[in-house]
Amino acid sequence: MRASLRGAVFALILPIVSSAWSNLWAQKYEYPFQDPNLPAEVRINNILSLMTVEEKINALSTDPSVPRLGIKGSSHIEGLHGAAFGGPGGWEGRGLKPVPTTQFPQSVGLGETWDPDLLRQAAAVEGYEARYIFNTDFEYSIGRRGNKYRRAGIVVRAPNTDLARDPRWGRSEESFGEDPFLTGTMATAFAKGLQGDDPKYWLTASLMKHFLANSNEDGRDGSSSNFDERLLREYYSMPFRMGVIEGGSRAYMASYNAYNGIPMAVHPILRSMTMHEWGLDGIICTDAGALTNTVTQHMYYPDIDQASAGAIHAGINQFLDNFRAGVTAALDKKLLNLSEIDENLRGIYRVMIRLGLLDPPEMVRYSAIKGSGPAWDSEEHKALARRVTQESIVLLKNADGFLPLNKASLKSVAVIGPYADQVALDWYSGTPPYVVSPLEGIKNKLGKDVRVSFAHDSANNEAVNIARAADVAIVIVGNHPTCNAGWAKCPLPSDGKEAIDRQSITLEQEEIVKQVYAVNSRTVVVLISSFPFAIQWTQEHIPAILHMAHNSQEEGNALADALFGDYNPGGRLVVTWPQSLDQLLPMMDYDIRHGRTYMYFKGKPLYPFGYGLSYTSFEYSNLKVSSEQVGSSGEVTVSVDVRNSGKRAGDEVVQLYVKHIGSTVERPLEELKGFKRVALGPGEKQTVRLVVSGSVLSYWDVTKGSFQVEPDEVNLTVGSSSTDIRLQKTISVTQ
Repeated sequence: MRASLRGAVFALILPIVSSAWSNLWAQKYEYPFQDPNLPAEVRINNILSLMTVEEKINALSTDPSVPRLGIKGSSHIEGLHGAAFGGPGGWEGRGLKPVPTTQFPQSVGLGETWDPDLLRQAAAVEGYEARYIFNTDFEYSIGRRGNKYRRAGIVVRAPNTDLARDPRWGRSEESFGEDPFLTGTMATAFAKGLQGDDPKYWLTASLMKHFLANSNEDGRDGSSSNFDERLLREYYSMPFRMGVIEGGSRAYMASYNAYNGIPMAVHPILRSMTMHEWGLDGIICTDAGALTNTVTQHMYYPDIDQASAGAIHAGINQFLDNFRAGVTAALDKKLLNLSEIDENLRGIYRVMIRLGLLDPPEMVRYSAIKGSGPAWDSEEHKALARRVTQESIVLLKNADGFLPLNKASLKSVAVIGPYADQVALDWYSGTPPYVVSPLEGIKNKLGKDVRVSFAHDSANNEAVNIARAADVAIVIVGNHPTCNAGWAKCPLPSDGKEAIDRQSITLEQEEIVKQVYAVNSRTVVVLISSFPFAIQWTQEHIPAILHMAHNSQEEGNALADALFGDYNPGGRLVVTWPQSLDQLLPMMDYDIRHGRTYMYFKGKPLYPFGYGLSYTSFEYSNLKVSSEQVGSSGEVTVSVDVRNSGKRAGDEVVQLYVKHIGSTVERPLEELKGFKRVALGPGEKQTVRLVVSGSVLSYWDVTKGSFQVEPDEVNLTVGSSSTDIRLQKTISVTQ
């Protein structure tokens, strides 16, 4: 059939087919977008064709609901380490009661587990509880025009995928660490846990934050993070790239700062890199107030109208700001056209479709998550919180096997310190259903036969007196994650949080440690902190030191498990702990090649990246590689035998680093490229296999604008930390 004839026939039958199709719609659906069998892009076309201009502008908020069309979208919730419907940040909403949810350790503690499988489980619990609340008829809040919406949401602002390049950064607690591979691996696991394993629908949507290079708080609203394109590609963007490509996240929040002078809320790489290169096709939102900051702080635009147009041109499709007047004016002034807004809105509704919010509930597996009993009361959720907290504990020192303590030989224990009788929650915490403080956990562990005394601090010599009289003193010190003060205020120079960086890394409470140790040499220090402290005196004198993060509802139980040997600590540090402030570069120097992180740090740290001890010992042997060379498209499997050579069961974190020997460009001193946490009984041996692909040995070639693998030799090192290398082998790299 000729094309002209075919066209005539098609023109003849199209009205008949369209009429039949319309009749079918009338029988089953009011609008085509309601049909779950249609392709997503067809459904979105229909939604956009039905929306008014005002509805489209309103949908650029964090609530894309369109009540007139019966579209109920999801708003955002916080969820760095548990769904947040309460806590110090008041995430329950004004005038509403907190809803309790399972709370895990801060992100730095999650990172210190070095266990991505466990993180995936924790994120899955968080996603389950968020979906449970979303599906359950909790209280409603009144939105614009009196419409009722659930205050719940299943777009979760997590994980934080920023890199903790400097221990003074006030939000270090929110990061998985300083290394891009570790952080990207953990972020990937967390995103997968939040989004679930259903092939069609998501449990919740993982919205990573904050893209990009946001690791200073002082002046963040108008500061610029400056570095070259190699660091952009190889370091700062790497965890986000992994979260999108490997983790499946299709949403992120742009950061407050500028990158090389251009505010991230309007930076071209939002579209050119994350959308066009990585394939992100969902939500890109501003941080709170970041749109306004482009005018008032960065001075990048003269007015909010041009700023609004710039943000939408860059790819922003959700604003946490006063944006409506600016977007409306930008349309009126022809700075924007409606088709550009339509194109950005597509990403929002792709996420809503993946969440199943436009489909009949009976089709969406996760719509069935509801019940009469609260999800956070689940014994499985409580047990997982305890296990995650156990795995997050890092043993920093254990002279002469001082730990674990033998509770059978103890008659009295002194528990001392400002964080002994509380679980301090951070700004992004929810409200836990219960908390077990360190003091409570120790009392529960020891029972009534051991006298446990408590002193908050050394005022009136109370701490000294009870320490002198006790068999063992346990001193619990650290920081308060909100500084126990108002916004952007921290009374102690060593404290920090969102909106304020640390001015010191010296632990003021170390004076309590000194006073206690002076009267009782059998002293254990437990440092519960969001970031590193330069505890040189404590490291030199105290026989045993543990580190853990804040916020877990099971903090006290997990700590007691570790102190008294029911659990053998196996956590590892995720940042380099310096000996003093003098070892740090100026805060705003974002070029890590100048000496930041374990990859370029040339001094001697107090504790190195990847460091952590155990109550047992491990032997490494029989290092093998599957090939003596690897190409850009190939891979090499590194295997090593690890044996528990001690008398206690324990976990070892096997770490694989690479060092380029003959590279034509500057490379890190060493780079983490593989790790695995393994549990071994006494005498047990396991062969650990880690795969290194040729592509991860590449560097960003600025002349070609792509990653390139160069002919080289690479030293593969395997060990227990970045400085505790047990075995090594050199292989060749080919193009």
